Amino acid sequence: MSVIHRTTMTPTKLELVAAWLPGRPWYAGAGSGRQPELAKAGGFRLDDPAGEVGIEFMVVTDASGERPVAYHLPLSYRGAPLDGAEHALLGTSEHGVLGRRWIYDGVHDPVLVAQVLALLRGRAEPQAQSESGTPDPAVTVHGPADGLPAGLEATGVAERPPHGTGVVLRTGTEDAQEQPRRTLTVARVLPAGEPAADPAGTLARVSAPWHRPDGTEARSTLLRLDEDPA
Repeated sequence: MSVIHRTTMTPTKLELVAAWLPGRPWYAGAGSGRQPELAKAGGFRLDDPAGEVGIEFMVVTDASGERPVAYHLPLSYRGAPLDGAEHALLGTSEHGVLGRRWIYDGVHDPVLVAQVLALLRGRAEPQAQSESGTPDPAVTVHGPADGLPAGLEATGVAERPPHGTGVVLRTGTEDAQEQPRRTLTVARVLPAGEPAADPAGTLARVSAPWHRPDGTEARSTLLRLDEDPA
């Protein structure tokens, strides 16, 4: 079980995210030169069974443009650098209890991806964003993918502007040319509402609530597992 410490981080998460966001291809203000004006708007956590990696799915709103935009940011927190993931590093922060933490764009972290798959299989429970050992029943999994093969692993990540990122999944036991293409689609720019229908090929998805700047609640799909046989 992850423990939420009531302490400081220097720089803060929002400061690191604000410096990182303008370089993302799906950032609505890309190329504008403006600095994001961020506020936390929601999210949840997952536990790392090994207790080594912090896993958070953060929703923030950016009020720097003509209208607020909500972003979903999967983040992983580590006590040491993740080999080969320098391109995914948001930065380091000094944690008041744990010391230096390396903070990554979580779509590139195999521990985060593995726990998302466990969540979709019903083998992990969403946790409250700011409370230790507290499940978050507002986070829902639609269509648990119990039939997924064991051993799925990320084999590539591709940005899909303007709205998301795709994590390509394969197994080591299936022939790469014969197995269906499975993609974990990570929503980045959030619409304020659920889709009327899931896209063709959707196996499962995760939705969660978040709050607009005016205090009203919205709900969006944050994560979706798709299968494309083509």
